Parts: sequence; structure tokens; C-alpha cells
Amino acid sequence: MKAALPFGASTPEPKREAYRRALLAVGIEPVENVATLEGVDGLCLAGGADVDPALYGEARLPVCGAPDPERDSLEKALLQEALDRDLPVLAICRGLQLFNAALGGTLQQHVDGHDHRKQRDAHEVRIAPASRLEGILGTSTYVVNSRHHQCAGRVAPGLVPAATAPDGVVEALEIPGKRFALAVQWHPEARMDGPDARIFGAFRDAMAAL
Repeated sequence: MKAALPFGASTPEPKREAYRRALLAVGIEPVENVATLEGVDGLCLAGGADVDPALYGEARLPVCGAPDPERDSLEKALLQEALDRDLPVLAICRGLQLFNAALGGTLQQHVDGHDHRKQRDAHEVRIAPASRLEGILGTSTYVVNSRHHQCAGRVAPGLVPAATAPDGVVEALEIPGKRFALAVQWHPEARMDGPDARIFGAFRDAMAAL
């Protein structure tokens, strides 16, 4: 099985490698530098630069990092292709933000208290009952890492929050009715020695069912 794994030109090699390892660990071959989803079985949207606020109709504030509009445009097109074809989608950190913005939602360009890059376990999230995420992790609460300064604002039509932090920040989004369309705000690729590996396993299983 193969999954498209697009990156921006500025994404450093160590970050790319973490996603490659996570996919390979569950039997998925990552395919980078893609312009289409032909020949792959799913789409993994990874972390990276802030999404350009122009994508959700706002001016960029000074707190927002330099955008990568080429990456935004490519990933938006790939996401739409995946959803149109009902290919499995797993979106992580920036991926969740792109997921929400590309489908008609907005982002908060800065949120305090969520950038803990050196902590393996940063805070608890509450998982929505009967959500796909609850089925994957088998629990209603879960402790996650946290390495972001932006988050979902208005949730896009058709998306459903699947997990929230104690301060109300959306930590996961899903599209009910799709084969597999899950976005998480934390970084499961950094904790493959624990339950986070089940997220990648569920992504693989959804691709295997095509």
C-alpha cells in the first residue's frame, strides 16, 4: 500500500523522516513529490509551515509564520481529490489546519499554551463518544503531545470535532460517512511506541479495504 506524503520545500529532513518511519512501521510506503493521487491508496497531510490565512479569507497577522502558498494549493487539491474518490486521509497538526481551512473553516492564527515541543505528554484531550477516534484509541480521554501555535477556529461544514483540549481547542476532526477522514492536532508520528501507532494502523486498514 502507498500513501501520498506531500511536504513543503522548507520542511527539514528530520521532520520528513519521522513521518516516513511512522508510515513504514505499519506497512505503508510513503510517496513524496506527488501532483496527483494516481497510483496511491491514501493521503497523509503532515505538519509544517502555517497555512496562509488567504486560504480562509483573512489577512495575515504578525503572529502568523511565513506561508507556503504552493504547498497550500497542492495539498488543498490533493485533499479534494482524496475526498471525491473516498480515499483514506490522515492529517496531522498543520494537516488538521489545512483540512479545516480548505473545506471552508477558519483558523486562529495564534493560540497560547499549546507549543510544548520538548514534552512527550503535554495535556489531556476529551474524545467525542462514538467517534472514529474513540474506536481507534478505545478511550474517552487521552494524553497528547502539543507542538502548535495555531488551531481550528470555525469548523468547516461537514467536519465534526472528535477531540477537544481542556481550553476548548479542537484537537481532532472527522468527516462522518467517509471511508477514513481523520485529522489530529498532535503528533502521533512522534510516539509510535504507544497507542498513537493505532492511528496509523487504522489508516492502513482503511487503505487495505479499498
